[in-house]
Amino acid sequence: MDKRKLSNKIRVVSNRKKAVSCTEKRLRFYTNYASVVSASLRKPLFQRFLNWMVRRENIEKKSVKDIQVRVFPFQKENGKMLAGRCNHEGVILLFPKRRGFLQKKVVDHGKENVWFYIKSRARAALIHELLHVKYEGNESEVRQLTKIYFGMFIRHLNIPAKVLTGLQKSLFTF
Repeated sequence: MDKRKLSNKIRVVSNRKKAVSCTEKRLRFYTNYASVVSASLRKPLFQRFLNWMVRRENIEKKSVKDIQVRVFPFQKENGKMLAGRCNHEGVILLFPKRRGFLQKKVVDHGKENVWFYIKSRARAALIHELLHVKYEGNESEVRQLTKIYFGMFIRHLNIPAKVLTGLQKSLFTF
């Protein structure tokens, strides 16, 4: 197995066309979002967990070439927003939620809870996409394993049961 750390493969990537065409406030928001996501994915506790999961699932680290935290959201043709995507070249892309969605969440749940949601969503998306490296087209198995592995990780953070239940519901509504 390749010993290169997954954290060394994480980088923030922006679409220049979108960056030029958006307002300074919007660009600042999404840049901060990407920085927070990148930092949370690099945390030693999460990296140890990912390394354990990758070993347990026999996922070759070398098959993951790049992990890109994208600055701007991505909307599929059906109108749904995408949290992440993995291609056959081993490139994992992670996308943010829309600013308007998060602003509404801040009003409803408070800023700290939304930042926790953002970090959790990114972690769950990375777990999900790493599992796709092994289970390629088996979406139902990947979803089930994502719930299991994310649940294992989040329990290490000593989150109150009520918060954990709400987080699981908001992240895993398919």
